[in-house]
Amino acid sequence: MKTLARPPLTARLRGYVALTKPRIIELLLITTVPTMVVAEEGLPSVWLIVATVVGGTFAAGGANAINMYVDRDIDAVMKRTRNRPLVTGLIAPRNALVFAVGLEMVAFAWLWGFVNLLSAVLAVAACLFYVFVYTLWLKRTSKSNIVIGGAAGAAPVLIGWSAVTGTLAWPPVVLFAIIFFWTPPHFWALAVRYKDDYAAADVPMLPVVTSLRSTAARILAYTVWLWFLTLLFAPVAGMGVIYWAAAVVLGAVFTALAVRLHQDPTPKRAMRVFSWSITYVTLLFGAMALDVLVRFGP
Repeated sequence: MKTLARPPLTARLRGYVALTKPRIIELLLITTVPTMVVAEEGLPSVWLIVATVVGGTFAAGGANAINMYVDRDIDAVMKRTRNRPLVTGLIAPRNALVFAVGLEMVAFAWLWGFVNLLSAVLAVAACLFYVFVYTLWLKRTSKSNIVIGGAAGAAPVLIGWSAVTGTLAWPPVVLFAIIFFWTPPHFWALAVRYKDDYAAADVPMLPVVTSLRSTAARILAYTVWLWFLTLLFAPVAGMGVIYWAAAVVLGAVFTALAVRLHQDPTPKRAMRVFSWSITYVTLLFGAMALDVLVRFGP
C-alpha cells in the first residue's frame, strides 16, 4: 500500500471529501427533492429542503465512507479505485472509520432535530443495510449483490417523502421500487466496462460470473419492469400530462438502448446504457417535480 509523507491539510481535506463519494450523493439527492415536491403538492419550505438535503448528505457520505473502509483491500486491486484515499495512504483507516461513524451520528441528530424522527431512522437504516447487507455480505458472495443492495440507494425517496408528511404511503413505495429496479441496469452496464477489475478483486458482479449476453438480457428485463413502474406511479400519485409524457418517452429510449445492447452486447453499448441511465433518472424526477409545480404552483 502506498503512503504519503506528511500530506498537506488541503490534500487530507480533499481525501475526506472523496471518502463520501460526492458523485453518488448527487444522484441520491436528485431523487430526494422532487419527491418532496410531490409529497407537498408544491414547493416545500426552503429550510425543510435544505435540512433534508444536508441530513441526507451526511447519512449517504457516512455510508460511502464506511464502504471505502471495508473495501480498501479490493480497492487496492482494482484500477478504477486504486487512487482512493485509503489505498494511497492519504487517510488512515482508523481515521476514516471514525469520520464515517461521526457523519452517521451527525446525520441522525440533524434529521431528528430539524426534520423528524422517521426521516432520521430511515437514513440510518439505509446506511446499516448498505454496510452490513451489501458491503459486508452480498458484494463479495452473491451475483445478486447489487440487486438487493440497491434498496439502500432507493431509501432517499422514502426520506424525502417522510420529511414532508411525517409518514409513508403508496407513492413513495412505488418510487422506492422505481429506484430499486433502476439500480441493476445502471450498475451492471458500468460493471461490463470494469469486468476485469471485478474479476481481479474476486467480486462476483454479474458480468464476471455470466456472459455479456446474459447480463444484457437481465438489463433489458429490469429496464422493462422499470418502465412499467414509472407508468404505474402516475395513477398512484395522481400525476399529470408532463410526467406521463416523460415516463413514456424516457422509458422508451431506455428500453430501446437495452434492446440494442441485447442484440449487440458490447462494452461500448453498455456504456451508452450507463450514461443514459443517469440522464434518465435526472429527467424523470425533474419532470415529476415540474408536473406538480405547473399544476399546483409553488
